[in-house]
Amino acid sequence: MADLAIALDLPSAADALRLVDRLGGAGTWYKVGPVLFVSDGPALIRELRSRGKHVFLDLKWHDIPNTVAGAVAAAAKLGVELATVHLTGGRAMLEAASGARNGAELRLVGVGVLTSMNASDYASIVGRPVADAGAEQERLVRMAAGSGLDGFVCAVGEARRLRQLAGPSALLVTPGIRRPGEAAGDQQRTATPAEAVRAGSDLLVVGRPITGAEDPAAAVRLFRAELAA
Repeated sequence: MADLAIALDLPSAADALRLVDRLGGAGTWYKVGPVLFVSDGPALIRELRSRGKHVFLDLKWHDIPNTVAGAVAAAAKLGVELATVHLTGGRAMLEAASGARNGAELRLVGVGVLTSMNASDYASIVGRPVADAGAEQERLVRMAAGSGLDGFVCAVGEARRLRQLAGPSALLVTPGIRRPGEAAGDQQRTATPAEAVRAGSDLLVVGRPITGAEDPAAAVRLFRAELAA
């Protein structure tokens, strides 16, 4: 069954931990991104782990292989259970990242085309025509095949095809999840929880619809109800 990761896109560790404690057992996976990691970093991760929470560190590492390998090893020591690397870092970087876990229970998923981008956005970056963002995602996944990654981050519209490419055991992580009628924000490729589950996504990432809700616990319950439907 698909699970829910709550994106802690909040200004401070104090704000994040207040939300975590408020949600209690309703929240199991939490995503820590660049803002919180820069402000509070390892200390926040240790606090989340001490509360029995699963930590998804979303820093999208993209650097020379040795540097990324060092970051992966450090995350594994912290108890991070899921982290992102950027596929455009290239195969050597991905292999170095995969090999740096040293047996730790840290899964790595590759990020290709951000869900905040559409085809024209991505075309302006790569400097050539791009007809379909999903096709670019597939190209990057093919490049990463056999590099040791555990899965990929993808929009719902790409999930079925990536499942075929990556295999049944691949972990597919999908951001941009919104319930019907919720604002997309800066996301370009969004979908409902039910659509993501039908497409085969394993971990659905939700941020502002929960963190910005008047009653975050009620919002989590609504999302979980749709996952189970």
